[in-house]
Amino acid sequence: MPLPKAELHLHIEGTLEPELAFTLAHRNGITLPHPTVQDLRAAYSFTDLQSFLNLYYELMDVLRTEADFTDLANAYLTRAAAQGVRHAEIFFDPQAHTSRGIPLDTVVNGLAAALDTSLRDHGISTALILCFLRDRPASEALHTLHQARPHLHRISAVGLDSAEVGHPPQNFTAVFAAARDLGLRCVAHAGEEGPPSYIWQALNLLHAERIDHGIRALEDPDLLAHLARTQTPLTVCPLSNVRLRAVPTLAQHPLPALLDAGLLVTVNSDDPSYFGGYVHDNYEALRTHLGLDEATLRQLARNSFTASFLSPERKKALIAEVDAHPATG
Repeated sequence: MPLPKAELHLHIEGTLEPELAFTLAHRNGITLPHPTVQDLRAAYSFTDLQSFLNLYYELMDVLRTEADFTDLANAYLTRAAAQGVRHAEIFFDPQAHTSRGIPLDTVVNGLAAALDTSLRDHGISTALILCFLRDRPASEALHTLHQARPHLHRISAVGLDSAEVGHPPQNFTAVFAAARDLGLRCVAHAGEEGPPSYIWQALNLLHAERIDHGIRALEDPDLLAHLARTQTPLTVCPLSNVRLRAVPTLAQHPLPALLDAGLLVTVNSDDPSYFGGYVHDNYEALRTHLGLDEATLRQLARNSFTASFLSPERKKALIAEVDAHPATG
């Protein structure tokens, strides 16, 4: 049985498996540009972040109704439970849906129908994180935040994602300030393909409490020392980094160096249907390719709960589950 763990960097749209894409396409009368599941899976080959995003946004077209979003979330939660996930903080991209005519209400209500029963049905507590698309105008992000106000009781935080290079966090300073004024927590993608300066901006201008990815922090000793001193969590996604060519091979992944520098590192799956593995698959890949031992894997699992937005009491209980779990071999 896999170690208990939290998943803190997971795009729900990135859990769309080819089989479900075809099911939803048929339900909604949509013809996909790939004739078979095998052809679609073969298209999951990327040269960089943008090449992935092109297919990612293309396939979202099958998501039309509340039932589609409910089925998407339930499919993820079923897989996550089998991978030892006990808590998931789930990203969603409202602009990717509203820009194609799908109301925000449809998206949130559909996801909530699955998340509201997740603890009962899957043993997974959940939180929802609304992400702004950084390659679209900040004014549009602010409008999205306004649209989301009726749903704030279901949304725990805001994030920043999509194509990183050329779209610095500083562009969204006002949007994140508005989100904080509404009581929302803040996280941000930074330092995957973008430079360390993007991580500084996410920290100092957006007041991000977690950095999603953050692997390029190693290039800036001052930043590395700051992240270690403040214990600002990094939500690292190893299989994703390799699939998108941010890291050449898993054996060369910087995660051990980040741990050695004293950072609070967590392991996550990002967009697992596209990147070859869910969160436990990432743990096992680190064991296989980087030789991480049982003690280190347990520490990563503990870190995942420490870095979460859970209450101190639930963090403590779930960390105790990690400590009590039998060795995974």
